[in-house]
Amino acid sequence: MLKFSKEMLMIYFWRLIFSFMIIFAMIFSSFDANSLALEQSEITASDWFRLGVNQMLQDNYQAAIKSLSLAIQQQNKYPAAYKNRCLAYLQIQDYHEAIADCSQALNLLPQDSEVYLHRGLAQYRQGNYVDAIKDYNQALAIKTDDFRVYYNRGIAFAAQGNFSQAITDYNQAISNIPKNNTDSNLILADIYNDRGLGYFELQNLSAAMENFNLAINLNSDDERAYFNRGCICGRSGDNMGAKYDFSQVIRLNPSHAQAYLNRGIANYNLGLYQRAIADLQIASEKFAQQKQTLAYHKTLELLKTLQTQISLAVKIV
Repeated sequence: MLKFSKEMLMIYFWRLIFSFMIIFAMIFSSFDANSLALEQSEITASDWFRLGVNQMLQDNYQAAIKSLSLAIQQQNKYPAAYKNRCLAYLQIQDYHEAIADCSQALNLLPQDSEVYLHRGLAQYRQGNYVDAIKDYNQALAIKTDDFRVYYNRGIAFAAQGNFSQAITDYNQAISNIPKNNTDSNLILADIYNDRGLGYFELQNLSAAMENFNLAINLNSDDERAYFNRGCICGRSGDNMGAKYDFSQVIRLNPSHAQAYLNRGIANYNLGLYQRAIADLQIASEKFAQQKQTLAYHKTLELLKTLQTQISLAVKIV
């Protein structure tokens, strides 16, 4: 029987929650871009700030950075502008600049837990897990019940390999999600996924399976929960369960090459050899299209191995 390797478990679970809140209610007021025809001296720092925020709400982050920079140029001590430019830098993955802006904002607003949360995220994405955890600790010292900080700190602990502490933080995040949060089911599904992965790393497969089940119960279109549960099924010898879960992943994301590969292995172990070959062929094609060269060659090697084994089995019969 072919075995599912640990590496097949989905590892792109770093879906962090960070705030997109802006501290002024007036951000929702409109700013007419045509007013830029006025002399720039007539445009105040607040005008540039509002324009920058509107541009962020339209996902125009580069333009937002320019507008917020002009706001800061006119008013150097403008913590909201630094704070929001940090968010824009996070969106374009310029983490060095995001950290610099968060630090400037903290110089002006040292008790702003949101800024520590954002800087922690930037630190995490740069691989600075120790510094990320320090920022999350600071955020929690200011606001002790912020589920987002517990969740993100848990993910940073997991990145360090401290899965027990990560699970403790995931539990705190679950306990502190506001009851009136309209996205609570989706957020809970994310946390259950990550807690399941923590249990998996601790070799507690039953607890991992329970968490993936909880995630799917809350979000029946949770692609990564199906994938992760499928991997647990495969490792446990439940090939029918694995096949079902990877089929759900493919339904939700037809370009998921790894799901085709894993379903092919499940089909092989079920004796469905032609379906196994078909899945592996599709997997290899998709890996090639996605320029995942190593996975492409490994899949071709596996395909050849399967074809050889099937041929030998037919000859013996």
